[in-house]
Amino acid sequence: MATIKEIADLAGVSRGTVDRVLNNRGAVNAKTAQKVLEIARALHYRPNKAGTALAAQKKKYKIGVILFSENNPFFDEVTEGVRAKAFELADYGITTITKRVEFDADTQLLAMEELLQEGIHGLMLAPYNDRKIQEKINELMALQIPVVTVNTDIDGSKRMAYVGSDYFRGGCIAAGLFALMTQGAVHLGIITGSDNILCHTKRIEGLCHTLKESYPHIQISAVLENHDDEFESYTLTKRLLIEHPEINALFFAAAGVHGGCRAAEESGRHLPIITFDEVPTTLQMLKNGIVSATISQQPYNQGAHSLDLLFSYLTSGELPEKDKYFVEHSIKIKENL
Repeated sequence: MATIKEIADLAGVSRGTVDRVLNNRGAVNAKTAQKVLEIARALHYRPNKAGTALAAQKKKYKIGVILFSENNPFFDEVTEGVRAKAFELADYGITTITKRVEFDADTQLLAMEELLQEGIHGLMLAPYNDRKIQEKINELMALQIPVVTVNTDIDGSKRMAYVGSDYFRGGCIAAGLFALMTQGAVHLGIITGSDNILCHTKRIEGLCHTLKESYPHIQISAVLENHDDEFESYTLTKRLLIEHPEINALFFAAAGVHGGCRAAEESGRHLPIITFDEVPTTLQMLKNGIVSATISQQPYNQGAHSLDLLFSYLTSGELPEKDKYFVEHSIKIKENL
């Protein structure tokens, strides 16, 4: 097992510097800290956990959590995972501060600043995919405030780890399901959340890749953004089906499923519809035969695991074993509910 002395020798720094980096104690030059962390990861460093509980109680760590909107039932389940894990960690002196914000870079930046003012030691973040957010994450990492992205990742950031779904693969799975459920020429309508949410764009990217490679008879007629809003989703889907009478299948790449499916049902057209997640309204529509299949991504586990990674790093310097932690996809149809 690697020791702090071995890491210090390879990094060309003192053991005290390595200890400060691994245990988030005191300021260390950002480049030096990054070098120490990379060496520790390469050597599979695992700290001695004796006494970490007592040390954590004295430190009274605060972990900030920023998730998307209050009206998003998927993130309600992520929040439940956070709450359950936070309850477990309360004996270690860990507290969590959770904020739910809309799809907007400036709003998310403000929430990050507010948490910094609260004195957080780590951050769990469902990031808006914007350069300003990426730069803020990098700034926090340089300040030795570790960041774990949850549910959706962000391009170009130095975040410590990502916990969530492999969204590209999720899109590929959806394409395969459409191929199984349809015959002849298929004209697909897509309702997504936002082009600035990486998980939404990656799902569509995976879908398009698989359709092009394997199922060219399935063509995309239109892609619209509903910003994960049920009312907007209803209006957009209704308009989509009127303006594109050729559409004979629907793909919901994000939230807003209930509103969109209501519009589809009111149109009187029975369409194959594939969605994501197992929120109660989606499962009810699956039971009623409105939704054909939904692909789950374990939101509760995403919340709990993300918080656990931050806890392990803050209290013992234990680095994540992987850069990305993918949850399993599971497919739900009416018959296996």
